[in-house]
Amino acid sequence: MDAGSRYNNKFRRPLFTPISHKKTSRENLDRFIPNRSAMDFDYAHYMLSGGKVKKENSGVNSASKEAYTKQLAEIFNMNRTRILAFKNKPPPSAERVSKSPSPIQQSKTTKKRRFIPQTAERTLDAPDILDDFYLNLLDWGCSNIVAIALGNSVYLWDASDGSVTELLSVSDDLGPVTGVSWAPDGRHLALGLNNSHVQLWDSRSSRLLRTLTGHNLRVGSLDWNGHILTTGSMDTMIINNDVRIRSHVVGTYRGHNQEICGLKWSASGQQLASGGNDNLVHVWSLSMGSLNSTRQWIHRMTDHTAAVKAISWCPFQSNMVASGGGVGDECIKFWNTNTGACLNSVDTGSQVCLLLWNKHERELLSSHGFTDNQLTVWKYPSMTKVAELFGHTSRVLHMAQSPDGYTVATAAADETLRFWNIFGNPEETKPVPKRKLEPFFDLAQIR
Repeated sequence: MDAGSRYNNKFRRPLFTPISHKKTSRENLDRFIPNRSAMDFDYAHYMLSGGKVKKENSGVNSASKEAYTKQLAEIFNMNRTRILAFKNKPPPSAERVSKSPSPIQQSKTTKKRRFIPQTAERTLDAPDILDDFYLNLLDWGCSNIVAIALGNSVYLWDASDGSVTELLSVSDDLGPVTGVSWAPDGRHLALGLNNSHVQLWDSRSSRLLRTLTGHNLRVGSLDWNGHILTTGSMDTMIINNDVRIRSHVVGTYRGHNQEICGLKWSASGQQLASGGNDNLVHVWSLSMGSLNSTRQWIHRMTDHTAAVKAISWCPFQSNMVASGGGVGDECIKFWNTNTGACLNSVDTGSQVCLLLWNKHERELLSSHGFTDNQLTVWKYPSMTKVAELFGHTSRVLHMAQSPDGYTVATAAADETLRFWNIFGNPEETKPVPKRKLEPFFDLAQIR
């Protein structure tokens, strides 16, 4: 079905496919400086004075005259054709050099630049997706299944065969669905609801396992840390839920004064980064979430001037997290979570909705809103633009990365779900960058 017909939503099926010249740069060559030491001015004067001009009607030359002419040509080297010289002639090689490059020369060849397609590989309809900056409605699990919340319903799209399943549909008094997050096992899915509840579903049996309570307002941010499900709400609270036990609330974080819209655990599971509509970024430790803890955050970052939804931990440097600000800020900032220092800040020129690190190269992907609604690939740490991808006609509010790290799914307020081959191809074997494990990363906890 064509995406242009999305205005007739009742006739649209969710997650179904809607029915550059290369410029050659000319090399700018500078002027040549003649090499005077390689010139023969006597011969040049002889040639300019008419040494090669033969008189017409001179008749038959005598033998002595021909011998004289031959001897004169040898003396002045009249067989030469070059008068001006720009460099000395290279000396002849002592031995024959093979034209095939050596292994050392081949290893020093310039690395081929990765081709990034400028259009999406696949586009699916996503009718009724909420146009709300503070929600997180898309996730891609380790079982290679994409979950997306469309209004009161949640749909699953299997990337291996393209099949679509409606997992659930909640009633109006519970919905709409305001957040989705896959558990590490790739089977269980956590949902945040508009009525402040959190539900856990088994995606294989399409069965509701349990409902978690504790918040007072809608839950738009969720992230897993092993068996701990961390949820952030409009009530400004962050709650750690141990889904294995009956009394699931095992810790809370208090520090924001407006809605939580970004939550991400570090790869080590020891630090949590949060962003809110209060323009703040907090870094917390796992131990701070215990119910008997009296300590607050490790670091509070106040440099952003707009809501912070985009939070992403660096995969190759464990003590660094990136954050992005909304309209009025439009910056990507990098933080050292050991010291709380801002390492760099880049003005992107548009609302930053989400950030994703490349798992195979030192690159960062950002999604944006007004005015171009583009995806931008940045080279880290120079933060030069590698590519800009256009296609969405409204702000790109949601991004999710495939389990292998090569494909990125994006969902926007234009009611489309698009898949982009941004970070390369799986068949190209590339070494995974080693994570830089900082010594004493939890030093801030020691007293």
